[in-house]
Amino acid sequence: MSVAARFSLADYDRMIAAGVFEPREEYRVELIRGEIREMVPIGPPYEDVVDRLNVWSIKSVSEKEVRVRVQQSIGIPGLATAPEPDIVWSVQRDYSRQRPTADDVLLLIEVAATSLKYDTGEKAEIYAEAGIEDYWVIDLDGQVVEVHRNPDPARKRYRSRQAYSVEDKLCPLKHPSAVLRIAELWQAF
Repeated sequence: MSVAARFSLADYDRMIAAGVFEPREEYRVELIRGEIREMVPIGPPYEDVVDRLNVWSIKSVSEKEVRVRVQQSIGIPGLATAPEPDIVWSVQRDYSRQRPTADDVLLLIEVAATSLKYDTGEKAEIYAEAGIEDYWVIDLDGQVVEVHRNPDPARKRYRSRQAYSVEDKLCPLKHPSAVLRIAELWQAF
């Protein structure tokens, strides 16, 4: 597949500021390796799990230490990338002038309904290359949480990749006291 144009993160930000992507409700986009890509539409099961993760996140961490961000971008300038993960725990600070970068990310979560291959493939490569230490993929259909840890940026992969089922509990690396009971993600299903 050929690409007509590639953009830097600065180019992308100028396009956003100029209103190129308005109205945003009609379509969602993200910058991935210099390409502006349309995001897959989301539905109720996906939205419900994101809501549950958001509630768990807010209850689990101190707002003085962690900023919980829902479907907002992070910046990876060296990769010309600004993905919009479903949940990000970032270092608490003012992000009004710039997105959190990979160094600010404490936990990153993607919820996969139809995007499982993308989230565990190309997105995992990007997050590993950026050095994000704790990356979780929630597989809605399989009711599994796939945890990616110990990034190897040079090889664009995670050294550790483990699946957790509904019987398991899971804790973020940077906040081990925050316990997620995986079954709670699917209570309504």
